Amino acid sequence: MRVILEFTIIPLGVGVSLSRYVAICERILKDAGLKHELHANGTNVEGEWEEVFTAIKRCHEALHETGVPRISTVIKVGTRIDRDQTMEQKMGSVRARLKG
Repeated sequence: MRVILEFTIIPLGVGVSLSRYVAICERILKDAGLKHELHANGTNVEGEWEEVFTAIKRCHEALHETGVPRISTVIKVGTRIDRDQTMEQKMGSVRARLKG
């Protein structure tokens, strides 16, 4: 099943600067071949359910390997079965309405 997902991984116990950890997860998503977009408060990703959740698990594992003692992750998941849809198509639909 295809999924469009937004997630935010929050490493705890490592201070206030988190860009190092975000970069680790972004590399994992890239290496997994998943379409993803970083934004100010998280990352959007699309792909097959198992592949996406495996990548998020790998993010947790990689961050723990760097010494992060605790991680909290917020995930929003969207699926649909009536048709395939990409992140670009969803945003394009809204942008088209804004023009009209």
